[in-house]
Amino acid sequence: QVQVAESGGGLVQTGGSLRLSCILSGGIFDTYTMGWFRQAPGKEREGVACITFNGRSTYYSDSVKGRFTISRDNAKNTLDLQMNSLKHEDTAMYICVVRLEGNGGCSAIWSRVHWYSYSGQGTQVTVSS
Repeated sequence: QVQVAESGGGLVQTGGSLRLSCILSGGIFDTYTMGWFRQAPGKEREGVACITFNGRSTYYSDSVKGRFTISRDNAKNTLDLQMNSLKHEDTAMYICVVRLEGNGGCSAIWSRVHWYSYSGQGTQVTVSS
């Protein structure tokens, strides 16, 4: 059974930085597409970033492009999200996702939540204005 668990959330001031991590267990990490979503209260879950199985290609939503960086360490089964220049509107629960099917790429529908196989419980990020 594949499981993912996030960590690293917290409270940060506007303009600050935070690094989230996700660790996967029970699967073959270096063959899976991985990603990050976020969900703010009263809003739909939003795709933030996607990374291919080998880490060579990354994709971002327009709202975070240039500020966030997704990366992975296949030797440690970990996925990270470095978040810089944080804004109040980045406040949300950040959720790690994994897709088991396919060739490990990020398709044109990478930002659709139902494209993924599993998700974690999330880690809360709060950006104070």
